[in-house]
Amino acid sequence: MARYKPYSYAQGKFIPVHFEDQILPGTFEFALNHVIDNTLDLSIFDNRYTNDETGSPAYDPRILLKIILFAYSRGIVSSRKIARVCSENVVFMALSADTRPHFTTIADFIATMDKEIITLFREVLLTCDEMSLIGKEMFAVDGCKLSSNAAKEWSGTRSDFKKKIKKLDKMIGDLISKHRDLDRRQDDNALIEQEEKYLKKLQAHASKVRKWLSENEDKIGKSGKPIQSNITDNDSAKMKGSHGYVQGYDGVAMVDDKHQVVVSAEAFGQAQEHDLLEPLVKSTCDNFQNIGREENVFEGTKLTADSGFHNENNMEMLTTNEIDAYVADNQIRKRDPRFADYDRYKVRHRKELNARKSGQKLFSVEDFTFPKDLSYCLCPAGKRLYRSGSNVKVKNHIATKFKGPKSACVPCQLRSQCLRTPDKTAIRQVAYFHGRSEKGKNTFTEKMKRKIDSVAGKLIYSKRMGTVEPVFADICYATGLDRFTLRSKPKVNVQWNLFCIVHNLKKIHQFGLQLA
Repeated sequence: MARYKPYSYAQGKFIPVHFEDQILPGTFEFALNHVIDNTLDLSIFDNRYTNDETGSPAYDPRILLKIILFAYSRGIVSSRKIARVCSENVVFMALSADTRPHFTTIADFIATMDKEIITLFREVLLTCDEMSLIGKEMFAVDGCKLSSNAAKEWSGTRSDFKKKIKKLDKMIGDLISKHRDLDRRQDDNALIEQEEKYLKKLQAHASKVRKWLSENEDKIGKSGKPIQSNITDNDSAKMKGSHGYVQGYDGVAMVDDKHQVVVSAEAFGQAQEHDLLEPLVKSTCDNFQNIGREENVFEGTKLTADSGFHNENNMEMLTTNEIDAYVADNQIRKRDPRFADYDRYKVRHRKELNARKSGQKLFSVEDFTFPKDLSYCLCPAGKRLYRSGSNVKVKNHIATKFKGPKSACVPCQLRSQCLRTPDKTAIRQVAYFHGRSEKGKNTFTEKMKRKIDSVAGKLIYSKRMGTVEPVFADICYATGLDRFTLRSKPKVNVQWNLFCIVHNLKKIHQFGLQLA
């Protein structure tokens, strides 16, 4: 019969631990500890404290930064969890010198770092530049949309919230009437208690909405119309992420192509990225100027961006600032013969897909007949569509528009072949394009199209994805930032910059030869 050595968990052992011996050379924590202690100027945090004569000593910002950045590198974001690992994990004990700061100290340090975070980012950027980790040959900019610490169900305009109040008031009234009936019948007390909890919850929601309405006005969009606000975090926005619509922020980063070092980062509560290119370009220039490097870093550096940053104003801004940029537009693949059938894998509307499978094709402009004077046009069913606009400019094209009458389109038996959504769209509209306007040929957008369609342009733009996407893969998947845990733009921007700092510190650990 087999025999095994006896063991027991009901015992303890005292082990001598020297903190310096726990921070081993070649590890990330060693690089983090070395950079913070020897290369970064953290005097920016001294203005926080006025306890030189009175008051208790404060925790050294170096200690707090070490444990926060190391925790972020391990995907630990919660202040309570960071405080707990400082008393359980030997590496955290070593980095913090066993000072064990309270979780409220950690949370307050992060939440109030909005004034120092840019300087701290630039200090790390200077270290990367001194180690020759930044090539300055090409920058790529992109954004990563992440949900915030707010629910999208609490988004809407003032009119939406007023409707929500009416709905909540009606639910509360119905519930109160139901309670009265239950009290008279003396039904199950457990059911009554459950209903009372639900009533208090509805009343709290109604009070929350009323308080917001009394203190806030609608946010106005670029079109001058109200856009959705959020009661919980009004700086956030509803945006389409990789897993559907989320209430959150767009973490934007400018990345150098040599070692994927982030040279500028900022979080925005905007769904569209059109207005975010100019702030990132400006902040990138400011960062390099503030660390004593190039006066204009884009003077010899190319810039690449995807179609989310493409519009006429941005193309004009890049041309005016003499930036050698390569920004894709949303038609770039349609002009490239290599992507002639790229949309065959897209999920189409069910009816359109069924029509395609059965060999049925939707009518295009070529299936309509136009007379010389363009006074009307004939559809494939032989019905007249009447002119609804002449010399209309559509995306730098001059067109004549036609619209079918409901009397002809609604009863038409060819609706399923003519309209993508015949159950929603009443009539067919057609545009006859005369060609590009003379002004359109010389727009900044057209110039960018010709530039990016060239052989050199395609080669340069093809490097964009391999430059910026690995950064988001590292931050969001390897490190574990799947959502922002703070509220308001200043605090979320701190958290986004801290994760970008961690990413840059990893590059210092990996490629900083003197730390190996």
